[in-house]
Amino acid sequence: MNFLEAKNTLILKKASIAPLAFFRIVFGLVMFISMLRFIMKGWVDTLYVQPKYFFPFYGFEWVKPLGKVGMYLVFILLVVSALLIAIGLLYRASIIVFFLLFTYVELIDKSNYLNHYYFISIIALLLCLVPAGNAYSLDVKFGRVRSYLEVPVWCITIFKLQLAIVYFYAGIAKVNTDWLFHAMPLRIWLPAKYDIPLIGCFLDELWVAYFFSWSGMLYDILIPFLLIWKRTTYVGIFLVVVFHILTSILFPMIGMFPFIMLMAALIFLPETFHNKLLKKFLVVNLLDATTFYKPSKIVSKVVYGILIIHFLIQIIVPLRFLFYPGKLFWTEEGYRFSWRVMLMEKAGYATFIVKDSLTGKMEEINNGNYLTMQQEKMMSTQPDMILQYAKILEAEYKNRGMKTPQVVVESYVTLNGRSGKLFIDSSLDLTKEKEGFEHKKWILPSNKK
Repeated sequence: MNFLEAKNTLILKKASIAPLAFFRIVFGLVMFISMLRFIMKGWVDTLYVQPKYFFPFYGFEWVKPLGKVGMYLVFILLVVSALLIAIGLLYRASIIVFFLLFTYVELIDKSNYLNHYYFISIIALLLCLVPAGNAYSLDVKFGRVRSYLEVPVWCITIFKLQLAIVYFYAGIAKVNTDWLFHAMPLRIWLPAKYDIPLIGCFLDELWVAYFFSWSGMLYDILIPFLLIWKRTTYVGIFLVVVFHILTSILFPMIGMFPFIMLMAALIFLPETFHNKLLKKFLVVNLLDATTFYKPSKIVSKVVYGILIIHFLIQIIVPLRFLFYPGKLFWTEEGYRFSWRVMLMEKAGYATFIVKDSLTGKMEEINNGNYLTMQQEKMMSTQPDMILQYAKILEAEYKNRGMKTPQVVVESYVTLNGRSGKLFIDSSLDLTKEKEGFEHKKWILPSNKK
């Protein structure tokens, strides 16, 4: 099949809208539960109200929290919009609101970054581009939008492609010495789960750590192909269920992640599955339904342009680490937004000293006076956050009247059970360094004693 034939297949080939509608419903329900859970756990207050300072992503320093009332309002709107997405009421407005608000929340503080939060933003963006609310929805029932029976196959393929990219890159990331030949960090994590019924007594066995390491790598690399090939789709779904239930049991701290991935994988099931399930549980008026959704030429060009740019970014961004020297897990330059999930056990501590360059007076900083425990934990092992914190301290002491404060840090980090090593050049005045995407030469090599 040449490029032109592939293009025509994606644009002209028809597919039932049922998988897309089912995907919308499940996504909305999972997000409704997730956002409600976030509020009930008190995390809005802990993560976005209590902190004195925040660590925005580079280029998004203008993104600020809205205070207690504002942040709770944001999350209430997320809960409401997620429910509206699920039931298909005011769908187009609801999915746009959800995407914008959820992405806004994630941009406030990088110390809260998780791969599945990034994944949710991406899925919400893709849902903005498709007519997922034009079937099995209250918008259809109330006559607010046309009802479609079929959509171009690309409306469904984009979600499959996105999920395949996530899994494949996650698998490739596991092809490293620590994961495969030292079973790290699972050798550290699994024995701590000894109290799990039935399987807990086996989790301190070395062979179990190696089994989970290798099977995890093979699962991530192979699962997209098993899901895509029709003959093995149900085998793939079975493995997805087993894998994510097991990870949920072993690592409950990852929260809703397993359920989000389970939800996403259902898009690979045959049209007949979605049609039967939706017709069995939902009663929606499909009379006078337009046979096929065909957007206007202008809309098509805009949507295709967005999708091309999006998937180029998805393919290229995870590879940017290749342009940085040093070991990725040590420097973490090019680590985020690359689908590297639970690959390392990294911890550290950082002692900051502020020095008045005019008087020579020095003061050791108590990080707890400025940062939450979560922020301090994440900052102590991530160079860009260490630099941001140094800038925070510089601004703080300038406000106190110190004209030219200097900030140095003595930072030690341990990676995957190794002994702690000096992480940052402790003689360097961090206030002189600039934030950006360039390599941070002041990160000491991992093999330095």
